[in-house]
Amino acid sequence: MKAVFYKYRKFIVGFLVFSAIVLYFFYMALKPKKTLPIYNPADVNPELVDSTVQYVSKYHKISDFSFTNQNGKTITQKDYEGKVYVADFFFTTCKSICPKMTTNLVDVQKAFLDNPKVKLLSFTVMPDIDNVPVLKEYAEINGVVDSKWNLVTGDKKAIYIMARKSYLAVKQGKPDELYDMVHTENFVLVDSKKRVRGFYDGTKKEEIQRLILDIQWLCEN
Repeated sequence: MKAVFYKYRKFIVGFLVFSAIVLYFFYMALKPKKTLPIYNPADVNPELVDSTVQYVSKYHKISDFSFTNQNGKTITQKDYEGKVYVADFFFTTCKSICPKMTTNLVDVQKAFLDNPKVKLLSFTVMPDIDNVPVLKEYAEINGVVDSKWNLVTGDKKAIYIMARKSYLAVKQGKPDELYDMVHTENFVLVDSKKRVRGFYDGTKKEEIQRLILDIQWLCEN
């Protein structure tokens, strides 16, 4: 019996290796490929979308913008051209969800610190309070890297329009106050073609890990 085994040992080993390779390629061929949806206003909770665009079901892209960052520099769409980035809305005096969101966004910053394809963009929903010096202090306290992450302020109406018509991420505030808005815990993932590709709970660590993996996927695809 041993003699027979040794006689056909090379054949048996070769057959097992060949079988393993075939099974691997079958697995890879049948394994579902990762994809990310492309979000349009019609796909999102209507509470977060301006009524004028709620019907839009395709071709939605982030509109052009111009705001001022923590260093007094004008930031526009050109600064994010061809980039994968995460956008969110906050205000510096927020004591509820903002500290967690900022801490978690710092983790995202660390994960892609050496990746020039990835940036971050945070809009204040209280631009009357969060001026340039206030944003600068907040950035320094929280370890914001200027080349990677812009905290921006500007005209309240313009921020409101971006929040509810482009990023689809902010609730309408008091009806009697013009352009009043209530920010949510949402981080918004935007691809290099200015399309919304995901929403993530910025207060949850498991959501941040999902966000990091999705950013990596967008950078590679």
